[in-house]
Formats: sequence, C-alpha cells, structure tokens
Amino acid sequence: MLILLPPSEGKTPASRGAAVDLPTLSFPGLEVARQEIMEALAEVSGRHDALEALGVGASLADDVDRNRRLHAEPAAPAHRVYSGVLYEALGYGSLTPAQRRKADEWIVVISALWGAVGFADAVPAYRLSMSTALPGVGRLASYWKPRLGEALAERAAEGLVVDCRSSTYASAYSPPAERTVTVDVVTERNGKRTVVSHFAKHHRGEFVRHLLARRGKAPSSPAALLAVARERWNAELTDGTARKPHSLVLVLDD
Repeated sequence: MLILLPPSEGKTPASRGAAVDLPTLSFPGLEVARQEIMEALAEVSGRHDALEALGVGASLADDVDRNRRLHAEPAAPAHRVYSGVLYEALGYGSLTPAQRRKADEWIVVISALWGAVGFADAVPAYRLSMSTALPGVGRLASYWKPRLGEALAERAAEGLVVDCRSSTYASAYSPPAERTVTVDVVTERNGKRTVVSHFAKHHRGEFVRHLLARRGKAPSSPAALLAVARERWNAELTDGTARKPHSLVLVLDD
C-alpha cells in the first residue's frame, strides 16, 4: 500500500541533530532536483521581497530566513517536522512500534521542496508551497510532475494507492488511476451535503491512523478500502475510470 499525504503548512523545526543528507532520502533519483530547488529557494529567501515572492506574511519571516541555510539546519523525521492538523490526528507518536513500521513503509509525503519523502526521512523545517513559482524553476507543481511520475512509478505499482492530498499537491503527481482512491470528507444535514474544507485534514488523519492501527491485511482494492472505512464511518465509493481515480467519501453527521 502507498498512502500519499500533503505536507503541513506549519512545521516543527528540529532543535538539534545532523543536517539533511540528500543521498539518504527516499527516491534518491530526485537528489539533483532537490538540490536545485534548495538553491533557488535560498536565493529567493534572501531577497528584499522574499515574503511576497513566497506568498507569506511578516509573521513567518523567521521561517523564510531559515530557508537560506537548509543545508546546515538540523533535520528530523518527516513525521515530526510535519505537525499540522492531519498529522496531529494521525498521532504517530502514540502508535505502537508495529504500527509505526507500517507508517514508515506506507506513507509518502509529496513536498514542494523535496518532491517526495518517506515518513522516516530526516529533513529540516522549511517554508515553501507547491503553488509557488521560483525563478529559474517555474511553478513547482509543473516542475515536479514529470520527475515524480518517474520516481514513484515502481512504488505506486506495488498495490493500492490511498490519496489524502489537497488539490494543490495532487497536481504535482498523478498515480495510476485504476489503483488509486482519493479520500474526501462531507457533512450531511437534512439530506444536504457540504464539502468539509479545513476539518477534512483532521478526518483524513484519523482515517490514515485507522488504516495503520487496525488488525488484518492492508486493503488491496477500492472495495476493500471501502469496507475498512465502514468499520468507523458512513462511507461511499464512486468508481473511477481509466483516467480518474476512485473516490472514497467519508460522510459525517452535521
């Protein structure tokens, strides 16, 4: 199984430790691309208009300044650095050792800076969105799309792909549609459904945690994933096509 997650906007910097070692990260074929993005990001982050170029406010000035020295910043496992709503709900720290091994094996984070990293890969905190365009690189989703398609081809061919990414990060990589299931969240009240936005991250995190914590074999088909979802949620599955992934919807009572 392959579980695709977006990074969190908020990240927790490591307080100590060695710097990132690019050759040791998952998908080593991305090393040259990662180096290129790091250099372009460092250059932009040192400009007078860095905050505007990166689309962030003044409160994140320290994060942007950190972008200038990522080669020397302490690194920590991705599951610790990414610390937003989805990751809090996933709760890696409270998983059992066996469940953590599943997480490290199954989860890949699609990143504007690294392209794709494993959950146990050691990386520094940074500030960069997939929607950003960097000088000499262009818009990052377009930059990464062909590179990730090649780098993840073998990994995505190993079984079911559970896609929990937001649309911004989904645009950077399209796994094989016939083996992919996207996860969406809606609320239902008096027969009317509303798409959940911010809190969808929380429920996707809970769903991933359920996949990791439950006993039994990992689901190997969209129908099996639906059955797993129905262990805890009211869930529905819409079949995909040759080009469009299957869609799993978690239906919450409003």
